[in-house]
Amino acid sequence: MTPALEEAHRLLRLASRDADTFDLLRPLPKATMAALGFHAQQAVEKALKAVCTLQGVEVQRTHDLAALGQTLMDHNMDLPVSVDELRCLNPFAVEFRYDDEITSSLQREELQTLLGSVLAWARLLLKLP
Repeated sequence: MTPALEEAHRLLRLASRDADTFDLLRPLPKATMAALGFHAQQAVEKALKAVCTLQGVEVQRTHDLAALGQTLMDHNMDLPVSVDELRCLNPFAVEFRYDDEITSSLQREELQTLLGSVLAWARLLLKLP
């Protein structure tokens, strides 16, 4: 296994860890959208970075999912979701973690669908179950 493939697998393992935390929290009524969105955003970010690494695309130090998605598209990669959908997760990386009032239009089910689509896509590209 090449170093790039090893790193891509590592990033996807970390993405799965964040997704598992999201899955544990999602059914709990007391779990806030800020917490759910944070773990969804982190999982999607790491999955996108895993695909970047796999494709030999330089990974930027950023939480901007739209920028990561656009970078992949610029390298002829088809995303499983739109850049606009990725952009909706951006505020969960920083702003919503320190804000009392969340004004995201996303619901729990939409977070789950978005997260699931990106993880399944990344696993397929990395040839993982």
